[in-house]
Amino acid sequence: MLKTLTAGAAALLVIAGAAESADKKTHAEMDEFLWLENIEGKKALDWVRAENARSLGELEADPRFASLYEDALSILTSKARIPYGAIHSGRVYNFWQDDTHVRGLWRRASVESYRAGAPEWETLIDFDQLAKDEGENWIHGDIVCLSPEYRHCMVEMSFGGKDAAVWREFDTTEKKFVDGGFFLPEAKSGVAWIDKDTLLVGTDRGPGTLTDSGYARTLVKLARGGKLKDAPVFAEGGKTDVAVWGRVEHDGGKAHLFAQRAVSFFETEYWYSPNAETAPVKLALPLNADLQGVFDGRAIFLLREPWLFRNTEYPQGSVVAYDLGGAGAELVMAANDRQSIEAVEVGKTSIIIQYLEDVSGKAARLTRGTRNGWKAKTIDLPKNGVVAIVSAGGGTDDALLSFESLTVPDTLYFVSAKNKVARIAQAPAFYDATDVVVEQRFATSTDGAKIPYFVMAKKDVLAAGSAPTVQYGYGGFLSATLPVYYEDPARPQHGAIAGKLWISRGGVLVLSNIRGGSEYGPKWHQAGLKENRQKVFDDFIAISEHLIETGVTTADKLGAIGRSNGGLLMGALLTQRPELYEAMVVGVPLFDMQRYNKLLAGASWMAEYGDPDKAEEWAYISQYSPYQKLAPDKPYPKAFFYTSTKDDRVHPGHARKAVAKLEKLGYPVYYYENIEGGHGGTANQEQLSRRIALEYGYFARMLMPEGAEPNAASD
Repeated sequence: MLKTLTAGAAALLVIAGAAESADKKTHAEMDEFLWLENIEGKKALDWVRAENARSLGELEADPRFASLYEDALSILTSKARIPYGAIHSGRVYNFWQDDTHVRGLWRRASVESYRAGAPEWETLIDFDQLAKDEGENWIHGDIVCLSPEYRHCMVEMSFGGKDAAVWREFDTTEKKFVDGGFFLPEAKSGVAWIDKDTLLVGTDRGPGTLTDSGYARTLVKLARGGKLKDAPVFAEGGKTDVAVWGRVEHDGGKAHLFAQRAVSFFETEYWYSPNAETAPVKLALPLNADLQGVFDGRAIFLLREPWLFRNTEYPQGSVVAYDLGGAGAELVMAANDRQSIEAVEVGKTSIIIQYLEDVSGKAARLTRGTRNGWKAKTIDLPKNGVVAIVSAGGGTDDALLSFESLTVPDTLYFVSAKNKVARIAQAPAFYDATDVVVEQRFATSTDGAKIPYFVMAKKDVLAAGSAPTVQYGYGGFLSATLPVYYEDPARPQHGAIAGKLWISRGGVLVLSNIRGGSEYGPKWHQAGLKENRQKVFDDFIAISEHLIETGVTTADKLGAIGRSNGGLLMGALLTQRPELYEAMVVGVPLFDMQRYNKLLAGASWMAEYGDPDKAEEWAYISQYSPYQKLAPDKPYPKAFFYTSTKDDRVHPGHARKAVAKLEKLGYPVYYYENIEGGHGGTANQEQLSRRIALEYGYFARMLMPEGAEPNAASD
């Protein structure tokens, strides 16, 4: 429950801390590369610079690198991209980056001008100018404003792109930061507005206020002019929780306060208070539920497990409305076995739900009748692609939705309260997709499960077969791999990027919808948790084998790519089936799964992977932990690892140690560590363009020997 630790619990933590120190000593004795975990240490950074110089000198010398970089930069900085934004109080707010605004602009335009396709922008914050004026390496983060007026805002900015950031108050009417306004020093903080003079804050307030995962353990009510250390505590969790987050939902002029106690990465207790003066009370929701908003006094939840409440069972993957006044709950929408509800947005008198059906995007508007419950009406959007809610709510029933696919550029639609759909804008085609095909296929995994995947290629390349192929995968944390054309931040698997840099040069792109994601709802994710992790790896391997069996490619022309949790996936493939892959990009990876829970935010992911300090859980983690599995005399491909010094989510030591150990074992490897950029690995579009060019340049080098590019681009 939400409470302070007892003296006995505190004593147990001291014992646990001593045990952890002994454990670290054991690892220090066993791991000769532990010194590379010293992020800013001179010895470690000297190693990084030497590795960067060696690898970049080779990769950037490839004659294809320059054109790949220019292609990527032209897409990432194109002024013709759609300026996606959110509607608030009659205006559309947008964050924008291009070649002249590298750090970005926060700006707004009237709904009328935006809807007409000719937004008249008004700049609120120029982050490039701000960084210059203040002499700081500011990287834009979240912006949280008080609804519905949207005048009082808290702006998050980090030094170099880290998760830890400062928060400063900004006035959108005065268009400036507020002198003497709310300010939070650098930390991993969460902020919500109760009213214009009060914030609900979770942050580092000194010893004892953080969890083992490094996030806030306490929520306080910070009054204007008050000090964090003196702010009254609204709610408090335990040290072993992931975090306690504050959330305030404004519904019909009333503020609903929530404390979200994340007992694990996926499990959350919800505590509710109807006002800032009343202590929060725990709601009778299951732990696997996600709050989506408040609608007419009802909290809207997405259930990730079945819920039996007052003799009614609400199915896993459904949306329910929980009456905060105590009158019970209602089923809003249930997903079938082929569907997955991905997003819910609460409007003034209706709710919009975005969902998948066989990994194809759809959306519906739901209204609540006084007698007949909730009724859904499908929103008429294109099919066989990705549908996303860009903006819904903000005190209106008007909404902005988008559609895209690997071959169809982003298209933005305005949807009226009566579900009338009008196209506002479409991004330009960043590559010629005239002869490009996208097919959905299915592979059979080791346990018989049918695993969907998308194949993208030129028609003649796919027909000819045996083509250079890049297979992307993630498989974790309820994150679906979708066939998007382009989104920020750009990724190499996006249609626009892959189409221009890879497909047009005769390559094939494969998107793997492996378990661990949300493609078929919570059950698809839960099928790959903890002791079932090997299923995720088996699914990816099954797709790889199917690509070879069906003649799409061959093992000597197959490359794999993944980042973060997908980097762990790459590590498992590298150590389990190295003969299947000629090339592999391993981005900001988890790799040493024996120590991941002791590095930065790693402890927060034990609900996904398990606790390596428990013998019964290390027993299955040890079967795939890539760092411990690296061995001599294996047919490892010459892999390309990248990370960021400023990544304060996944420790750069994972990638560093992996490369150092591979080199010690005698394997050639490429390595690139950007000095800034956070978990994204880059701090701006120029750095991101460079890294994408390095990734595809590497694949071209490994899978398309120079001068042997089939069907090379002429556009």
